[in-house]
Amino acid sequence: MRMHNPPHPGDFIRETYIEPFDISVRMLADNLGVSASTLSRIINHHSGISPSMALRLSKALGRSPESWIAMQYNFDLWKARESTDLTAVQKIDFKAA
Repeated sequence: MRMHNPPHPGDFIRETYIEPFDISVRMLADNLGVSASTLSRIINHHSGISPSMALRLSKALGRSPESWIAMQYNFDLWKARESTDLTAVQKIDFKAA
């Protein structure tokens, strides 16, 4: 089932953890062992969740590392579907080859 407009992990972090619990990006970044600018890039959609960051987020905030990676993957795939022109791509009929 294709998801419609899945959230970027940065939005999820901001809306689920930072805003409701009134914590700063700097405090969360310090807890994660990364710079505030690194976390800020994720929150502002300038970077995605790496496997290393997924492990850090999992330990600090909960959720499995796999769920953080899946959230990033779903967002990236949705964005690609929105912007990739596939009109010139044709299915290959392997039976005829």
